[in-house]
Amino acid sequence: MKRMPAKNFSDGEMVMGRWPGSHLYYEVQVTGYNKSTQLYAVKYKDGTELNLKESDVKPLNYFRTKKTPSRSSSRQRSRSRSHSPARTQTPKRSTSRGRETKKRVQKEEVQKEELPAVKPVHWENITNSKTTYVSDNKEEKEENNTKNIYRVVEHKTRREIVTDQLGLPYNLRARKEEGKHIELERKDACLRVKKQSLQTPEREFGGRVGAFFMIFLLPVTLILLLLMCAEDNASILSFPPPIPALQTLWSSTALGIFVLWFLFQALLYLLPIGKVVEGVPLANGKTLKYRINAFYAFLLCAAALGAALYNEVNLSYIYDNLLQLAIAAMVFSLLLSIYLYVRSWRVPADELAPGGNSGSFVYDFFIGRELNPRIKNFDLKYFCELRPGLMGWVVINLGLLFAEMSVQGRDIPSLAMILVNSFQLLYVLDALWNEAAILTTMDIVHDGFGYMLTFGDLVWVPFAYSLQAFYLVNHPNELSWPVALAIIALNTVGYIVFRGANSQKNAFRRNPHDPKLAHLKTIPTATGKSLLVSGWWGFVRHPNYLGDLIMALAWSLPCGFTHILPYFYVIYFTCLLIHREARDEHQCRKKYGVAWNQYCQQVRYRIFPYIY
Repeated sequence: MKRMPAKNFSDGEMVMGRWPGSHLYYEVQVTGYNKSTQLYAVKYKDGTELNLKESDVKPLNYFRTKKTPSRSSSRQRSRSRSHSPARTQTPKRSTSRGRETKKRVQKEEVQKEELPAVKPVHWENITNSKTTYVSDNKEEKEENNTKNIYRVVEHKTRREIVTDQLGLPYNLRARKEEGKHIELERKDACLRVKKQSLQTPEREFGGRVGAFFMIFLLPVTLILLLLMCAEDNASILSFPPPIPALQTLWSSTALGIFVLWFLFQALLYLLPIGKVVEGVPLANGKTLKYRINAFYAFLLCAAALGAALYNEVNLSYIYDNLLQLAIAAMVFSLLLSIYLYVRSWRVPADELAPGGNSGSFVYDFFIGRELNPRIKNFDLKYFCELRPGLMGWVVINLGLLFAEMSVQGRDIPSLAMILVNSFQLLYVLDALWNEAAILTTMDIVHDGFGYMLTFGDLVWVPFAYSLQAFYLVNHPNELSWPVALAIIALNTVGYIVFRGANSQKNAFRRNPHDPKLAHLKTIPTATGKSLLVSGWWGFVRHPNYLGDLIMALAWSLPCGFTHILPYFYVIYFTCLLIHREARDEHQCRKKYGVAWNQYCQQVRYRIFPYIY
């Protein structure tokens, strides 16, 4: 049996840890060790937490030079000692071995740049604004007490130097070697990630207990919401609503319709129209390609829907069987989640999501193990993110619009129903038109594709987000034009904030040096990226969330104030975005460390200015 390597550093020990993808070492504290991955969990002084290989962890005295012998040492010791790169020793007697040693030393010194002699600096005296190099050379004898020499430890062609986390390293390489060195570092980082497992002990949503309850709570919540909206008295005081017979909740026809809709969207996704773009580089060094054609797919859907209405297809079927369609979507998403979990055990470890490989079946099934599951070039997560659910939301709203006219005996839809359909159609069209923007979101870059996202994309979005339109079918609300104009103005403000913040963020991520963004202030980080600290992102930390919530309120106001049920979306969405903001905060603090703390000091409010 293969013996596991021994643990060389204990928990709590202070060591020197190499920053991934670079040649810099910082003082870190060991917080744990994973025997299966052979990785040390370390914590930097600014709070950044990373997993490092043992070869990237050195003891504190690793950069200290050995004790230098005095000039009165014997001839034998003077021959065998190593020379400091800052000085040259000249032997008193020239021998054949001495000449060879001298040539070798001179050759080495030609390849190295001479370092200035500087006083040694203790780590405790380092400040965040200074670049500091650690010198721990032991004192020579009395005649050399005042001489302090830096030693740079060289491994093959790279030099490892120590610097403060906000300092810039002293460059020991010639400019012509810089590009080659960076490329070597990048390849080394990619190989290091490929070899390690992405298993993490961190668990969100209450861990496996929370995940277990959410797997059952989400479907039950949606069913109760739909049942309450169908009642004449949609008050929470009448909770729970009467449960219909179980046989009436299932319809094979509804399942067939949903499967055909899913396959139709998949066919449109595969059409060779639209441009192909690259996503952000992943942790394993890969960069996936995506075809951007969701807006074209929507136009084709609109044409197909128009043809169906021309042939007198009754869209009121959606209203009459909305609960059955929702349950069919739940069954489909559950089966898809099982498939995704099973196939995740056949993919390489570097293709697993950072948080979806915890070792708990329930939690990993819920959160998703595989980051970007693909069937050849068909990306399942990317496809489900916008197409079946988001476009299905528009179709359901349209069916409910026709149902309102039928149930209430109207020749035209009510103004409230028109506003709800128009606002939400604008939101969907914006998402489809800016399809490439989702490639940088947490869902695509960080979260695995499991039950949480499959249920959210295929079930929750189309059936829970259409709750206002479903409510208006049985609970009409007549709006005056002044009230309608005020609601339109509110939705416009929300959309301007939402779109302006997202456009500014996406433009900065594509090209931080764009002259159009030159007026924006930024904060540099240790990762090489910068944080926006002005514009929309200097107003609050998540202005896009603020715009989203303003629009959500505008969608609910046309339903009036008789019942709280149509405002469920606003309440739920507020809780969702506050939780997502907390997840973003945690990830950014780990990634950017002290730079994120500085950003939070300058931009105090998270989502709501002067409130939160």
